Order: sequence, then structure tokens, then C-alpha cells
Amino acid sequence: MERDVEAQEDKSFVEPPVANIPAKPSSEAKKKFLLWTGINMLATIGIVFTNKAIFDDPDFKLMQTSFACFHFVCTGMTLFVVSRPFFGAFVPKRAGITEMLPLAFSMCLNVVLPNLSLAFSTVTVYQLCRVLLTPMTAIINYVLYSATIPRNAALALIPVCAGVGITSYYDTKPVIPASSEEGSTDKVIATTSIVGVIFALSGVCASSAYTVLIGAYHKKLQMSSSQLLFNQAPISSVMLLFAVPFADKIPVLSGVPQYRWMMILMSGVFAALINISQFYIVAGSGPVSSTVVGHLKTVSIVGIGWALSGRGVTDWSAVGIVMTVGGIVM
Repeated sequence: MERDVEAQEDKSFVEPPVANIPAKPSSEAKKKFLLWTGINMLATIGIVFTNKAIFDDPDFKLMQTSFACFHFVCTGMTLFVVSRPFFGAFVPKRAGITEMLPLAFSMCLNVVLPNLSLAFSTVTVYQLCRVLLTPMTAIINYVLYSATIPRNAALALIPVCAGVGITSYYDTKPVIPASSEEGSTDKVIATTSIVGVIFALSGVCASSAYTVLIGAYHKKLQMSSSQLLFNQAPISSVMLLFAVPFADKIPVLSGVPQYRWMMILMSGVFAALINISQFYIVAGSGPVSSTVVGHLKTVSIVGIGWALSGRGVTDWSAVGIVMTVGGIVM
């Protein structure tokens, strides 16, 4: 659910400096920034692996609409709390429901499709495919608005795209651990299904369109990212609620073990922490540093996912990971 706020990092509503000489952040401000950055990174890593464990349960694999609806409710409640005077993170601003419907529908696709990708893919492929959001958004902006990006940035996207392609291809191939012997009880290493790759690419397209649409709504309604999300989340949750009976396969709730409900609750807590911490990160550092934090989270999740995958360093998918991370660093 971290995509909701991160996809809307506010770059057009920056307050002008009070003086020509930028104020040096205090020691307390730096500590606060580092604290919330750590919370944001841990919550992001936690929500990805927690959601993956939930989606690996056959009873919850096809519960994506309900799950997204639950997260939208968590997001809406979190934004309501942080908008109160006690926190003062932002001042709510209302927009018409009809006016927000296209953005709310796009937000639903932006969450449901990536979640389906996570359900049918490994964590490594899921997270690497999310990196394609940058080139896809650049392409959409160029087609619609003739907006371009610096040449060096464009060149850096080449190894990123190639690396994601290589990793996705080899991750769909079945792999048996080298240590496995005949009669061994070792399990075959988890792989990504073709359906997972399709959902991943569809999710990237949906997220890119959502990102571009967010920019258009910024200018149209003169709202900040937080104000937009505060209007979107309740509408999106209601839209998905009507879709649940048709899209989800509801398990027998009485048969769901207690630890699974605890994991779902943890996922909601992680979503709330991501939304809250993002305010402090952007406020304490600005959108550029916030983007760097996003890259650190990507590299961390990919690294942990690879370490837990059981694949060897000689696996060809490792080449794709190195290329992708190299492009991110560039």
C-alpha cells in the first residue's frame, strides 16, 4: 500500500524558502528524519513479505479486491488522524465524488493488479517490475505531453528494462537446488508464473497511468497529494466493496487460523506506518531525498527476496538483478 503515497509525492506544492540562505536542519530534525526513514523502510519491507505470505495461502490468493479495500480503509483512517490539528500533517480539502471517480478507479487498479502480481510471482520479480514504473511513466508523459527526461537518465533506463526482462524470464523457469539429491526432501525453488508476469506488467501500466493522472489532478484541483489521497481512499474502498462478491473467492472465515488474521492486521498496521512516515520524510528532506529512500527500499527488498529465494549466484536471473540495480544507481 506504500504506492498510494509514494506515487503522489508532492513536487508542485513546495513552500518557497523564507530567506535566500537555506536553513541548516537542526540535530533534532535530523534524528527525527532518520527515525521516520527507518520506520518507513522497515514497514515497507514488512508489508511486502507479510502480504506475500498471506497471498501464498490458497484461501487468500484470490482475495485481492477485499484486501485492497481493507488497505484503503486503513489509508483513509490514517489520513483522517494525521490531518487533525494534533498532527497537522495537512489541511483536508474536499472534492466532488463524481469528479474523483476516474482517479479513484485508477487507484483501485494501481493496487489490485500489483497485489495479483505479488500473489503469482516471487518477491524479487514483483519488486523489480515495479522499477519499470519510471520508464513507463516517462513514455506516457512523452506521448501525451511531449515531456522529455535528461539523456543520461534515459540511458540509465536501458539496463533497468533489460535487467527486469532477464530476471523475469529466468525466474519463470523451474529450478532445483544444487544440493538436492535423489530422495532428498528439499523443495523446488519458488518461481514466477507467466500469469504473474502478465499481472506485473499490467500493474506497471496501471500505476504509470495513475501517476500521470495524479499530476493532472494536482493542476486541475490545486490539491496536494495528501488532500487527493484523502478524497480517493474512501471512494475506492466503496467501489471495491461492490466488486468483492464478483471478483473474490471468499474462504470459510471460521476455518482461517488466528495467526493469519494477525498477519492481516499487521499488514494494515504497516500500511498506516508507511502513510504516516511518508509525511515526515517529504517534509524533512523534500521529494528528491524521498525518492532516494524509495530506491533504497527497492534494493533492500530485492536483496532480501533473493537471499530467501534459495537461488545460487550463478543463476542467470542474478545477472538481471545486477543490471537493474546498476541502472537504479546510475
